[in-house]
Amino acid sequence: MDLVLDVLVIGGGPAGRALARACAQQGLDTALVDRRPHRVWTATYGAWADELPPDTPVAATSTVVRAYAREEHLIPRTYVVLDNARLHELPDDVKVLQRPTEARYTFNATGARKGRAEQTAVGTVIESDSTETTLMDWRNGDTFLYTVPLGDNEVLVEETCLAGRPGMPLSELRRRLHARLEPGQREERVRFPLDAPRHKGLAFGASAGFIHPATGYSVATSLALALKVAEAVKAGDDPKHVIWSRKARVVHAMRRFGLEVLLRLDADETRDFFELFFLLPPELQRAYLSGREDVRGTSAAMAKLFRAAPWRLRAKMMNTW
Repeated sequence: MDLVLDVLVIGGGPAGRALARACAQQGLDTALVDRRPHRVWTATYGAWADELPPDTPVAATSTVVRAYAREEHLIPRTYVVLDNARLHELPDDVKVLQRPTEARYTFNATGARKGRAEQTAVGTVIESDSTETTLMDWRNGDTFLYTVPLGDNEVLVEETCLAGRPGMPLSELRRRLHARLEPGQREERVRFPLDAPRHKGLAFGASAGFIHPATGYSVATSLALALKVAEAVKAGDDPKHVIWSRKARVVHAMRRFGLEVLLRLDADETRDFFELFFLLPPELQRAYLSGREDVRGTSAAMAKLFRAAPWRLRAKMMNTW
């Protein structure tokens, strides 16, 4: 390639492809490094609908979301499963390369870097006509059951260790899942760091530290920021200011504190913690889960949760500082 590219994105996952697609749409000469460009994604990517750009391709939608801790709670938000095939698509003007080349902006989007705390899960896909999503069912102890409809009468059921240092072994999660129900048509396995350090260079997606330390989510953030980063590149602005604004850094630090609290809790305390969380006003739940730059909302959610916590939980929160 004789001419220097405007943008090179290294990594062909959902985040990397979203950024490459957005940059091409801005008229930037863009290439994506993906050594296995035809690889089919087997992971299920889900998100809250209100976190996503309006043109995000969706495979299944759940308008009823239930969560269980000590009691049952209805969460007034729509949850969706993303359409992997359409997320995988790229415009014809995005070049797909096998190795890096020179570019004015090179983004690392190869995935999360190594950390010590991690989330692990084992899931199985079963036949069902359910239209509901149970995001968290803590009634089984130190893991929770996550279920989400995939469309076409299929449901993903996962046994999940939300946070551990290290995470619960996949073999144990599989044993617990199979004790609940028979193995389904296919299996999914999840293991990724929750406290991975942010890449010091130019990075995007999980590689940039987008993973929410207390939930493990990152894809929605990548999809929402892709266009803003592309617009910054087009305008000649520093895309790092979009990827990690001052407010985003402050919120991330508060979320890391939340992760440290979770890591200190036993099974009963974890159920108590999430019972209190689901009792928060919906706007504070949304702020903590999705307000990447919402410093005021995140701090208000954490303060209200602290004030409502019994003394045992308060003590562990205070000792985390």
